[in-house]
Amino acid sequence: MAGRIKDEDVDAVRAAVRIDHVVGEYVQLTNGGGGQLKGLCPFHDEKSASFYVNPSKGVFSCFGCQESGDTLGFVMKIEHLSFVETVERLAGQVGITLRYEGGGYQPGQQKGERTRLLEINKIAAAWFTEQLGSPEAEIGRRFLKERGFEEAAATHFGVGYAPGGFENLTRFLRGRGFSDRELLLSGICSEGQRGAMDRFRGRLVWPIRDITGEVVGFGARKLREDDNGPKYLNTPETPLYKKSNVLYGIDLAKKDIAKTGRAVVVEGYTDVMACHLAGVTTAVATCGTAFAEDHIKILRRLLMDTSQYRGEVVFTFDGDAAGQKAALRAFEDDQKFAAKTSIAVSPGGMDPCELRLAQGDEAVRALIENPVPLFLFAIRAAVATHNLETAEGRSAALEQSAPIVAQIKDQSIQHDYAVQLAGMIGILDEQFVVRRVSQLARWQRERDQQKDRNGNRPGERRSYGAPVPAPAAAAPLRPAYRLNPRDPAQFVERELLKLALQLPALVAPTFDFYAEDEFPTPPYAQVRTAIAVAGGVAAGAAAPDAWSGLVRAAAPDDGVRGLITELTVEPVRTRRAADAMYAGEFLVKLRLQAVDRRVADCRAHLQRLGPRATPEQLSAVQGELWALQQYGQGLRERGAAAL
Repeated sequence: MAGRIKDEDVDAVRAAVRIDHVVGEYVQLTNGGGGQLKGLCPFHDEKSASFYVNPSKGVFSCFGCQESGDTLGFVMKIEHLSFVETVERLAGQVGITLRYEGGGYQPGQQKGERTRLLEINKIAAAWFTEQLGSPEAEIGRRFLKERGFEEAAATHFGVGYAPGGFENLTRFLRGRGFSDRELLLSGICSEGQRGAMDRFRGRLVWPIRDITGEVVGFGARKLREDDNGPKYLNTPETPLYKKSNVLYGIDLAKKDIAKTGRAVVVEGYTDVMACHLAGVTTAVATCGTAFAEDHIKILRRLLMDTSQYRGEVVFTFDGDAAGQKAALRAFEDDQKFAAKTSIAVSPGGMDPCELRLAQGDEAVRALIENPVPLFLFAIRAAVATHNLETAEGRSAALEQSAPIVAQIKDQSIQHDYAVQLAGMIGILDEQFVVRRVSQLARWQRERDQQKDRNGNRPGERRSYGAPVPAPAAAAPLRPAYRLNPRDPAQFVERELLKLALQLPALVAPTFDFYAEDEFPTPPYAQVRTAIAVAGGVAAGAAAPDAWSGLVRAAAPDDGVRGLITELTVEPVRTRRAADAMYAGEFLVKLRLQAVDRRVADCRAHLQRLGPRATPEQLSAVQGELWALQQYGQGLRERGAAAL
């Protein structure tokens, strides 16, 4: 029977792995103020950054979709792992040996399925690399050399060789303790008449890694004429490998993509290699599929692709008909980026690998540095299919290309391209073309609005004729109460709770004397109670590193726990560093709000008593009212000193 991982080992993993390092593998993080980092949320589509990470507290929170948690929770959600698989994966990365309780440790049996599949791929990748040096692999080494890739390049990209034969790798992996079921599930083997057999045989093999650097699959190219299989054979869809979610080379390119604000999308493994070796270290490629929605999401997060930030995505495609078709498919997705999108097509239609071999590294760099805007490429492609020497040809060219220009949402750019279109076609009346484009743009907007009314999901929009689903609407933060960050009174509650969670020493010990009813917003009152249960801000000041975790543990449910995480990572709203004076301001403001509410209650009570009130009743209420007013006046005049 499998045992559970010891709690102290789980805590050791949690403490050893920095959340900003883990999240940074998936999201470009920038300074969010107040010791926070921010980026585009990896769990939902958004145009402005609402995803915050607090490195000192080890937590994250998204104010758009309400996802929140610690390092383990982030990895579990983004990689779809179980708790055990997550701990095992992170422990392996930091070199912590895990101990198991209740059944003893049995290697290979207690590890989660995903962890086992990753081990299979890691071992297979090393085995393929080793085989590249074998006599049989001479044909593979020659293939690489003919394309300008020396041994060092093959090593850098982990290129290997799969020998001929049906069970070379299968037998090796069985000897390492893996079952046929696991080998088939990993995709490294396929089902033969006698069970599992090698999927890749007599081919060059490239390991396909995810954004964190884990090997999730392989791509293999045939080398021999008698190989009747496809030119490229990839790992099939597995629990690890989803081709629509993977970009080859992303593990090597991600840092430079985030640093430079540019991503280069090429068509194949050797093109990625050629670009990187030529100095274009932001190159990635799809793996046997068209560039699609999930690929866009990966790049957007790395580019910090918000409406305020405009990065660049450069597509390179062969100059033949298939390459132009691929470029036009990319054009369909263009406005899913805020980034500038362009296309680079080399003279003669050579791909980056061929260009590097024929003209050298500088030619590859020049190709990427001089792309054509994707809009312009699409317009030119449409115009080029018509005979512009005749009036009929010019008219047909206008009718095919004007809808493309009309789909440009930026009206200033749309107008500029409409003028250029008139020149391309040879129509002297530029304003005629501009008016035609404007008319089409208006019709398209009306069509999309009508489609929305006739059954599109709320928020769904259509771009270039294809549906672009809007992100799912975020559920209310709390089922019983929706917070309103624009409410000045709620803002005071929220800011003071943030100080209590992030900088407890600044509000200690005064905060602990504040009652729950001084926080009239129900979710905030529950956070105040959790702080008290955790020992109050005095306990937080004594142990700040463990403080937010103690408060989360004291929360009554996941809803309050999520709000605590939000308040822990949300920056304090001050341009200067939060200090005792700032904390004092909010301690006073919250108490004043409580006093003002009680004053209003007293006045309402007097109104209800009316003329029939006894002198004793009036005296009691008026006395309380006078005392409250004096206390409030003192708070306004002397501030925190009057508390």
